[in-house]
Amino acid sequence: MSSKPSKTKSIPASSAAPAARKRPATLADVASQAGVVAMTASRAINRTGYVSQEVRERVLKAARRLNYRPNMLARSLKGQRLNAVGIMLPDIANPFSTELVNGMKEVLDKAGYTAFIALAGRGVDQEKAGLQSFVDHRVDGLLVATRGTQFGDEVVKELAEQGIPIVTVGRPVQGASVDCVTANHWQGAFDVVTHLVELGHTRIGFIGISPEDAHTLRRYQGYKAALEHAGLPLRPEYTVGPANAPAFATQEDGYEGMVRLARLKEPPTAVFARNDFAAIGALRAAHQLGLAIPQHMAVAGFDNIPLSAYATPPLTTVLQSTTEQGRLAAQLLLDRIEGRLKGPYKLQCIECQLVVRESTDTKATTHSLGRASRVSAKGVAAR
Repeated sequence: MSSKPSKTKSIPASSAAPAARKRPATLADVASQAGVVAMTASRAINRTGYVSQEVRERVLKAARRLNYRPNMLARSLKGQRLNAVGIMLPDIANPFSTELVNGMKEVLDKAGYTAFIALAGRGVDQEKAGLQSFVDHRVDGLLVATRGTQFGDEVVKELAEQGIPIVTVGRPVQGASVDCVTANHWQGAFDVVTHLVELGHTRIGFIGISPEDAHTLRRYQGYKAALEHAGLPLRPEYTVGPANAPAFATQEDGYEGMVRLARLKEPPTAVFARNDFAAIGALRAAHQLGLAIPQHMAVAGFDNIPLSAYATPPLTTVLQSTTEQGRLAAQLLLDRIEGRLKGPYKLQCIECQLVVRESTDTKATTHSLGRASRVSAKGVAAR
């Protein structure tokens, strides 16, 4: 008995008609909708020539309506700007990086630039690879916020000699054609160490960098100058930290540094940590070692990250305007890229402020959530 033929027919997947793919908008589409020629639309979008403000707004409105995206590969092959900037950071764990990038992107986004981010990690080879990758992808300029090392500075100089606009953050590069935006790390460190001296401390350690690399760090230079200003000796065994690292000091560095200092025959009675992360690690180690803060050991940091006000006890630190540094650095780079700034390279420096809390001074209860008092260092030049 034969079965009745089915009334339905299946269609093989391979013969089904593909869904129509929407064609990406082209520059010609934008020009047509804006009522201008393609060359005018290109000038308006790329800011490469004179276009009236009314026409520019009309073109940009059409581009947004059509979701137009420039062909970056084609633009690169033609030798035009990509409107892209590379940002080299030490890491993304430290809130300093987040605040810095927020300031940079505020300026870059407004100007229509894309930001690409790379991390240096704990080695200069990774930093070099990241910077070279940016160059290989033909970004228009670089924002470099890693700690200066001899090898890293040589890489920055080489790239600057190739004509690539570069702005460093927090690390002036001697002899290089690069702009720099920084906080006055030297003065901030001088102030916080002077604060410790005025509390009666004569044995003050530094956590966050090795003695071999310390000379490259301006916070260490400020620490050293404050000791000299107070007539106190610089003791090499009081400087502890990782060697040859372009990244920030970590909580682990602070913890290990405090343990090493506490084991000395004559340990310090106060420590200045390179940043708040290291200081918080030092606080944890002190607690486990049974050291009361600040009665047995005063601890101070740098950066005034949000967590510092809520540490136990609240952390004395140095406030720097990180977001503002990001804004200034990005604007300086765009001015170089777009030709508004020519001639001598600039160093822009933002002042810091000492924030006194209970990790150094038990009487600082009223300052514990951020009210600041600044120790002046008259007659000492900013560096």
